[in-house]
Amino acid sequence: MASTDTTSEASARRKGDDLAGLEAGLDALDAVQIRRTPVREVLLQKVLPPLLAVGLVLVVWQILVATEVTDETKLPALSAVWDSLSDMWVKGTLLEVIWTSVSRGLLGFLLALAIGTPLGLLVARVKFVRAAIGPILQGLQSLPSVAWVPPAVLWFGLNDAMMYTVILLGAVPSIANGLVSGIDQVPPLFLRAGRTLGATGLRGARHIVMPAALPGYLAGLKQGWAFSWRSLMAAEIIASSPDLGLGLGQLLENGRNNIDLPGVFLAIILILVVGIAIDLLIFSPIERYVLRSRGLLVKS
Repeated sequence: MASTDTTSEASARRKGDDLAGLEAGLDALDAVQIRRTPVREVLLQKVLPPLLAVGLVLVVWQILVATEVTDETKLPALSAVWDSLSDMWVKGTLLEVIWTSVSRGLLGFLLALAIGTPLGLLVARVKFVRAAIGPILQGLQSLPSVAWVPPAVLWFGLNDAMMYTVILLGAVPSIANGLVSGIDQVPPLFLRAGRTLGATGLRGARHIVMPAALPGYLAGLKQGWAFSWRSLMAAEIIASSPDLGLGLGQLLENGRNNIDLPGVFLAIILILVVGIAIDLLIFSPIERYVLRSRGLLVKS
């Protein structure tokens, strides 16, 4: 009898150990090991590749100019573009021109964010509004931003109100559609669980819908910024006035009017650099934070 009891106790102990091991294994699967990537690894994996790509483009550019494959009336020498940049820096106009466009773009984007977010939430959650406005938002998103410049000039004249109108009409549909897409991908179980816990109406939108739709919403924000920047450049290129100040788009147009090809290429490069910098400094960190907080980004 004693032997039987001892065997039963040993068997129960083994089962307990197996269960504990299984629980530990499940906990290990759930736990996301997050570690900070060393600076050297970041430089090698994220900084060095784009620098090499840019360097390759510059080398090919210089080779085309040096071998006279194309003349300088079509592709200026790198030294000429650098001279244009240095001249603007010496005159103190470089940062002023960049800030004029960046301040407009960011303010216009914030206005589009304030309008597009509640609009997208309304379209996603109210069936009648979605049926009425949803197709219009999709159509507006596919409409080139430059098409809004002539009517905006006629409505407001050559002033900042015209600029912000073009930005809003270009960015709001992208932000709203991004949020609608994110909400459509929220599992219905989340919404039912929220209603069960009393999270309905605005409380449900704040605590359930918006957090669950955040990845799609962020994608809409990135696209909204791209549309804001493109819309602003279109407005600055087409509509020029001393009252508007000199922005990057107007700098590009001035280069064309003055047949200043190095100035044209300098403006294009600055527009590209600013657009990329805003994405890397603002949207990419936010996106990494969201992915990391959800266990979708193991390395950071």
